[in-house]
Amino acid sequence: MNSPRKSVVPRRIRFDYPPGSMDRHFVQGELMFSHFTAYLSAVLPPGEEFLVRSVRRVVDRIEDPDLVRRARGFIGQELTHGREHEVLNQRLREMGYPVQLIEFVTARGLAIGEKIFSPLTCMAITAAVEHFTAMMAETMLSDQRALDMVSGSEVRPLLLWHCYEESEHRSVAFDVYQAIGGSERRRTMTMRLLCVVLLALTLVSVTGSLLCDRAAYHPIRLLRSFATQRDNVIIQGNADRLRAYLRPGFHPDDVDNTELLERWGAELFGERGELADHMRHGSG
Repeated sequence: MNSPRKSVVPRRIRFDYPPGSMDRHFVQGELMFSHFTAYLSAVLPPGEEFLVRSVRRVVDRIEDPDLVRRARGFIGQELTHGREHEVLNQRLREMGYPVQLIEFVTARGLAIGEKIFSPLTCMAITAAVEHFTAMMAETMLSDQRALDMVSGSEVRPLLLWHCYEESEHRSVAFDVYQAIGGSERRRTMTMRLLCVVLLALTLVSVTGSLLCDRAAYHPIRLLRSFATQRDNVIIQGNADRLRAYLRPGFHPDDVDNTELLERWGAELFGERGELADHMRHGSG
């Protein structure tokens, strides 16, 4: 049984990264995962804009007023995600990561896709992307090994906030897709194709990013870093949930995340929460 649909509330929040505050390999000094995280941050501003446009194009076709409210909350959260990752990306550019190139290629590719695909297919892509992000987010929030990976990192507050909101709004795009008549066949085919595309783009982009890093030319360090990815829970730990998306009748809320959100809502946004100092005049 699906858990109750949760409200989606954009939060006014800010993060900053003063010059010199971040190590070159900012995820526990780990080479490959730092580049992987930088790649994810680079694709987020243009990616979030695509998700927002996809929902905005179809929101007037939704008849359920509660889903309309959730869709608007989704838009507000995603716009904030893109803005805050752009702040991080500016620092990553200064540190030598090829963020600008990745952003440009991602934005151009998505613009071409929007010209080729119908609004319904763009919503199928959005729903699939949201499943990916929710899987990674909930792994980060629920697995201590994943939390340990960002322990002490300057980007930990940003990642925890982003992960929380991805889990909070994980079913919105899926519900919008269904509400405008999206079929099971289109949904599953889109996910299958997206898996191939995302894997290829990630491999090419992270490899290119590593080639820009002198530390990657130290064979022992590179091999050690590569070896650690076999146990990377963020990357390796979601095969079952990915396959579940392809199951007929699937819904994101088949896995109840109520307890996870309650726990992290208090830890992050409570009076003494980890992100209390980053909030700006509460939520809204």
